[in-house]
Amino acid sequence: MQGVGFRPFVFNLANKYGLLGFVANTTSGAGLEIQGNSDALRKFHDALRSQSPPLVRIDSITQNEMDLQEETTFQIRKSQSAGQISSDVTIDTAICDDCLREMFDPNDRRYKYPFINCTNCGPRYTIVKRIPYDRPNTTMSEFSMCDACKSEYEDPTNRRFHAQPIACPNCGPNLLIQGSRGKILDGNPIKMAAKYLNDGKIVGIKGIGGFHLAVDAKNDEAVRRLRKLKNRDQKPFALMLPSIDVVDTICELDEQSRILLTDISRPVVLLPQKKGNGISNEISPGLDTFGVMLPYAPQHYLIFAAGVGPIVMTSGNFSDEPIVSDNDEAVQKLGKIADIFLTHNRKIYRKVDDSVVQQRDGGLILLRRSRGFVPASFDLGTESKKQILAVGAELKNTVAVLKGRKVILSEHIGDLKEPETFNNFRNVINHLCSLYEIDPDVIVADLHDDYLSSRYAMDKFDKEILRVQHHHAHIVSCMVEHNLHDEVIGISADGVGLGSDGKIWGCEFMITSRSEFHREGHLEYFALPGGDSASKQTFRPALSLLYEAFGDTVSKIDVAQKVCPDSQTRRMVLQMIRQNINSPKTSSLGRVFDGVAAMLGIASANRYEGQAPMMLEVCAKGTTTEEYPFEINRDDDGFLINITPMIRGIVEDIDKSIGRDIIADKFHNTVAGFLAAGAIEIAQKSGLRDVVLSGGCFANRRLSSILEGKLLHAELRCIQHNNVSCNDGGIALGQAAIAATISFPGTREFI
Repeated sequence: MQGVGFRPFVFNLANKYGLLGFVANTTSGAGLEIQGNSDALRKFHDALRSQSPPLVRIDSITQNEMDLQEETTFQIRKSQSAGQISSDVTIDTAICDDCLREMFDPNDRRYKYPFINCTNCGPRYTIVKRIPYDRPNTTMSEFSMCDACKSEYEDPTNRRFHAQPIACPNCGPNLLIQGSRGKILDGNPIKMAAKYLNDGKIVGIKGIGGFHLAVDAKNDEAVRRLRKLKNRDQKPFALMLPSIDVVDTICELDEQSRILLTDISRPVVLLPQKKGNGISNEISPGLDTFGVMLPYAPQHYLIFAAGVGPIVMTSGNFSDEPIVSDNDEAVQKLGKIADIFLTHNRKIYRKVDDSVVQQRDGGLILLRRSRGFVPASFDLGTESKKQILAVGAELKNTVAVLKGRKVILSEHIGDLKEPETFNNFRNVINHLCSLYEIDPDVIVADLHDDYLSSRYAMDKFDKEILRVQHHHAHIVSCMVEHNLHDEVIGISADGVGLGSDGKIWGCEFMITSRSEFHREGHLEYFALPGGDSASKQTFRPALSLLYEAFGDTVSKIDVAQKVCPDSQTRRMVLQMIRQNINSPKTSSLGRVFDGVAAMLGIASANRYEGQAPMMLEVCAKGTTTEEYPFEINRDDDGFLINITPMIRGIVEDIDKSIGRDIIADKFHNTVAGFLAAGAIEIAQKSGLRDVVLSGGCFANRRLSSILEGKLLHAELRCIQHNNVSCNDGGIALGQAAIAATISFPGTREFI
């Protein structure tokens, strides 16, 4: 409700119907007091939902009758800061069409002003310090409005009425151009930044949620230099393109992709590449997609208008560290990378990275939920008696806070093993608890004691600690998103998550409710020689899978020799497997993808998380529906999926010189086949029809699409994520929801 033009909308609506009273921002939303004849009140009520401004989100309307007050007009009153905070903070949004048109109008007083905004667009979450969302509670409090801006701000009929970041060249923030050592340089900042980009230089650009590092996307040498300086060996770079028409020349576009690209959230959208696109091969090595976004901040449009073509726009950080948001910090940390900085003097209070999405049949895959999506809340569907903090997982970390029936899931934080990221993790927790005035009664953490998020919870808080199993949290996060409260069949498939039996789970079939789960089946365990190193060196899970399929004869298999050409290393790894030396057992489907990618010679290592599975997905072309065999073995505890027949089939096809694309196809078909078979097994036993999918493996569009088709054919309902990441970025939401349903025994730890 706040900062989105709701109060002037109500003001004008009330006047339209001749109603009296007032509207005011409160800590719990918007408070209205309305009086008039019953017909006008009914029309007013209907119009509240049907005609509200584009950024308004109405979760509920509560009505109470009261004694008639003496009112002669309808007023917009000052915000009320007392009371418990339950109001949402609005997301940061791209510049709207009205502001964009004004910015390029030579007769407008904000002509080429890079901080133009209104109640329908601009920064929100990244500048707000406290609720209610009023200018004194934002970083714009440092700028005093000029008379012209103040007149617009106070006029209920104006598009900028109570637009808290309102500014113009006479009173607002301004752009600066700084050298790599921080010296402020003379000249037009936009023109200088454009010249540097066109000359193949690296430019640090401060936007809404932090800095980007930008280079000419068609300049191989510039992109290679950025990779080297940023220490980003092969992970794809995001592109920013000036318009949807330019995107159409570089990528395959359909209507849904156009909608995603032009949405107010302006995410990075993964799109298939067109041949002969002219973009450097260094942008997305080994993949057939580009991560593309359109301009969203005014200065982005101004840069392109100055004659710049497609540019790399990657997060302003060193790999795996948080995005930089402060000017001095940018010079200190990024001065060794950027040749020049395009900065500004509006402070960013919350550093928020770009969101990354991918289209799938009938929905959306959110790979990174951040700018443009946070901090929109999720309705739990029930009231929680306790305030809850959920600290998430260790990779792709997010955190969540729960108050009442609302769960606020944080922006993407990242890999907590990086010290700077862990510091940001703590800062985000402090900020969310402060912003929503939450003093958590309960802290929720993962079962894994070695996760830094779990250690933080155990060391930091002398309160009730709930430990939640990783894959249970995965499934419940999707249940909350789709407002599911009854039991479901859950399939959770990812790289790693500690199971309740102390082993590493990663392909689990469950009957799941919000409060508990029962494991009905899983992928048969295999060894992970080297433990964590097996997630990076794909030959390790490959040799383990081959050993399961061929036993001690594995050394004679050509595939094994090609997977690990160094005979000494190969003997050492096989010995670790045989003698169970630093080789924990796992049911991880993610590691199966890694191992098969290694067998096919597609990826010898994961140089960034998920690289091998992504390249394996690219290799599959969808030209065959054939599957490899697999077995389902049953016992009193459930069923086990035995994939050794599949591994033998893959080796046989490799020996026959069958094309890698065909083998990759058959592999994806087989995985979808045994996942569907497990779900059908549970459905026949339990009578449940809803199948919920979660876990990083379902970021694979080919897998999730084939699996959904098989489930629908079996008359089961397939439920997948749309607004929450299927990877570990959704874990905190599931943790918070589980905690809200648990009756705590009063101990420090409950599993």
